[in-house]
Amino acid sequence: MSIAKEYLKQQMQNPEFQQSFLNEKARLDIEYQLEELKRDIAVCKPVNELIGKIDQIERFVQHA
Repeated sequence: MSIAKEYLKQQMQNPEFQQSFLNEKARLDIEYQLEELKRDIAVCKPVNELIGKIDQIERFVQHA
């Protein structure tokens, strides 16, 4: 296992670190999905595809 993976594994045992890490990961995932949605809107993707992506983001937020 690499040094970075081992360090992360050790840090994840700290509940405060684990919560912060998961919150940041969720924030970045949502940010990425929103940027992807903006690009799709800019290139005028079909409405049903856009709505599908919005639904996907909503489901992610509800489970995060």
